[in-house]
Amino acid sequence: MGNPARLGYTYADLHVGMSFRSPGRTITDADLVAFAGLTGDYSELHTSDVYAKNSEFGRRVAHGMLGLAYAHGLMWARTGELRETAIAFLGIGDWKFLQPIFVGDTIFVNYRIAELRDSKSRPTQAIATFDVEVVDQNDRVVQRGRKTLLVSKVPLAAVEASKAPSSSPKE
Repeated sequence: MGNPARLGYTYADLHVGMSFRSPGRTITDADLVAFAGLTGDYSELHTSDVYAKNSEFGRRVAHGMLGLAYAHGLMWARTGELRETAIAFLGIGDWKFLQPIFVGDTIFVNYRIAELRDSKSRPTQAIATFDVEVVDQNDRVVQRGRKTLLVSKVPLAAVEASKAPSSSPKE
């Protein structure tokens, strides 16, 4: 997308229009089984080849929420791009499930900073809103919406602490 991949953008680096693309993640049968177990959603569209083959999709479909959850992990957690600034996930807006995700599809996330504003109640923090598209290996948009993060304008103590060298036991 628009910016070369880099770890740990600071708040000063961020700007409206800044865009990213995640690495890919192939959806497997094990993903559907695990997600069904986690959520209790054992709908036959996700778990039965016989049912799904005779559905309008012709094969099993990944849970919509599985796509949303994996997209979230592919964005900031996997890339580390906002490791220096991200504090908390604040919400999802206008999320749409546009096309099915099938076992064997590889999904990617294209995301762009749509809004960046100062927090009204916390002077060292800001709110970043991203326009997000989940696409498959054919660049077909399967999900779309907005995600909002609370970000820090100052270095995060947790990041600094995790950079500190571990102390070796003295002999």
